[in-house]
Amino acid sequence: MIRSRQNQTIKTIRGLRRRQGEHALLEGPHLLREALASGVPLEAVLATPGFLARAEGQDLVRRLRSPPTEVAEEVFDSLCEADTPRGVLAVVRLVRGAIEGLPRLGAGLYLFLDAVQDPGNLGAIARVAEAFGVAGLVLATGCAHPNHPRALRASAGSLLRLPVAREASAVRLDAHLGAPRPTWLGLVAHGGEPTPRLSPATPCVLALGAEGGGLSAATEARLDGRWTLALRPPVESLNVAVAAGIALYALDRERGATV
Repeated sequence: MIRSRQNQTIKTIRGLRRRQGEHALLEGPHLLREALASGVPLEAVLATPGFLARAEGQDLVRRLRSPPTEVAEEVFDSLCEADTPRGVLAVVRLVRGAIEGLPRLGAGLYLFLDAVQDPGNLGAIARVAEAFGVAGLVLATGCAHPNHPRALRASAGSLLRLPVAREASAVRLDAHLGAPRPTWLGLVAHGGEPTPRLSPATPCVLALGAEGGGLSAATEARLDGRWTLALRPPVESLNVAVAAGIALYALDRERGATV
């Protein structure tokens, strides 16, 4: 059992959390189960004796190819970002590639996030994106990293499955999707049309910006339409993840998708 915070394995994993690169930490049994179900290779699994003693822990251990590394409770807690660590975490490698890795669907729906910096919002958006059949999640420069532990937790597993591209731009996404030319629809807090009108036969890109700054000038210049959700006063705007869920539900119905 690892009992020291100075253990090399502990120091390496702590460094992975700070760097937020291709490696990610999956905190808690739910994300570990989702990774196993999705076939995501596990590079390491760490667990506390308390977790391993429970029925939930014993069930997960039976599904692993090799036993997890036991870590003392106080040392394990120092690795986790969650306020209430759940006793198990896994290290995985999640490569978030360029736009060229996204699927190209002739009538696909793509979600373009413009400087959405909160990892929790990013994860929640990924969850609703998968729920409503988004073909790819496209992150412009300035967005939170999809491998951030809080983003992964908020996605409830969706960021393990949904195709994601980072450091993207409208120009590069258009070039990748090719013909037919995608329709870009920007979700804006004020001044947009109340109802989107889209063709179900062409790709659609829904663009969302950060709650404060909104869409960048470059993204605004590419839009074919601007859409504003009708809200009852005195509410003027919604959290970006909430707005994304409402908008994707409406687009799913508008484009004739079956749920």
